Amino acid sequence: MSDLLRAPAEIKYAEELDWLESVDDGPKPFSWRLSPKMVRLFILGSERADGLDREIPQKWFGDRSFVERAIVTLASDRGLLLIGDPGTGKSWLAELLSAAISRNSTLVVQGTAGTTEDHIKYSWNVSMVIAKGQSRESMIPSPIMTAMETGAIGRFEELTRATSDVQDALISILSEKYVSVPELDNDGGENIVFAKPGFSVIATANSRDRGVNDLSSALKRRFNFVRIPVVTNKKSEAEIVRFRTEELLRRHQMELDVPPTLLDVLLQSFADLRASAASAGSEDEKLESALSTAERIGVLEDAILHSSFFGERTLTARTLASSLVGSLSRRDPEDLAILNKYLHGVVEPRSKEEGGSWPEFLEGGRDAIATLS
Repeated sequence: MSDLLRAPAEIKYAEELDWLESVDDGPKPFSWRLSPKMVRLFILGSERADGLDREIPQKWFGDRSFVERAIVTLASDRGLLLIGDPGTGKSWLAELLSAAISRNSTLVVQGTAGTTEDHIKYSWNVSMVIAKGQSRESMIPSPIMTAMETGAIGRFEELTRATSDVQDALISILSEKYVSVPELDNDGGENIVFAKPGFSVIATANSRDRGVNDLSSALKRRFNFVRIPVVTNKKSEAEIVRFRTEELLRRHQMELDVPPTLLDVLLQSFADLRASAASAGSEDEKLESALSTAERIGVLEDAILHSSFFGERTLTARTLASSLVGSLSRRDPEDLAILNKYLHGVVEPRSKEEGGSWPEFLEGGRDAIATLS
């Protein structure tokens, strides 16, 4: 795993999944590697009441009911659609579910304007077709078809980014559970690929992409929707940030002091900016950033790496402020004006009243805006 830039969940947590599988005596649907209860436990972490001999850490932070509904959906014959704002953990939840159920989270199709039917069905090895003709051996199955043939979970990222033709091709897969290959002869059923028990599709959709390529009513009926909201609970967000910070430091093998007070500053800053966006009268008065938990983690990661490579062995409020301004100022001059207003209207009074890390955070933010202006 050390030689992989980013290991998929089934490799990253292989030892943990092996152990859970060895102690799992619950009923398993179809070809599932873990029972539904163990899948939930793998994702949400163990509790003392579970009676396990080891602790299983929490990997996805959100409402328990979302995970349970997702698991129940995958145990049925319906697809699962995770929908929400950017950075709400949809893809990470899909990856964890696939890893726990199938031990393979890499059967993924990425939805874009250039995605075609071939990406969700099959294509051909041209050299083999020229040499031997069209056959099952010369066919290149898509990740979705591979999931069908192995009874695994296939994933479709950003479904609403794909065109309506591609979405329509998914309807027959979800409803009929087979793919026809008209180029092949019908002898022995070679021209049909049937899905094995356990096959399902987890799709994700960005709620901000509404109107790009809206899903048809027919496709919507093939999915159970699970809406993932933006995490606004301070305790949950703090847990996510701490979890990802520890993971980041381990991955980069860094020994860097990250003061808890600075995590509080980061959490409060995003809460302030969200409140400002909610009360804004127009889109121009809002940051282009969705201010998601993922973006908050991105700000922290940028600050930690900058401190480690170019600073001291401790994360400072100045570096954190510079990272926040640099990460959130995507439109010039609109976003810079919004951040400048926030610093003067909120951070400056708070730095005078509360002190602590806020004065240095204010100074770092002002310097970053002056540099970018």
